[in-house]
Amino acid sequence: MSSERTDDPAAEARLARFGRLPERIRFEDMTQEVPAAPEDGNGGAYDPDGAFRFYNCLAVDFGL
Repeated sequence: MSSERTDDPAAEARLARFGRLPERIRFEDMTQEVPAAPEDGNGGAYDPDGAFRFYNCLAVDFGL
């Protein structure tokens, strides 16, 4: 950015508002470690009654 001052009030307002970049965010502050665990208590076993939540088949929807 130039350190020159202008007579334009719009340019002065822009410089006051957007005159410098925001502070850097460290990578460690953007990440979070969470232990991996299955959503349900059955250890990830196949559940035919709940499979419709993850997969969709038009033929099954129509009962074909």
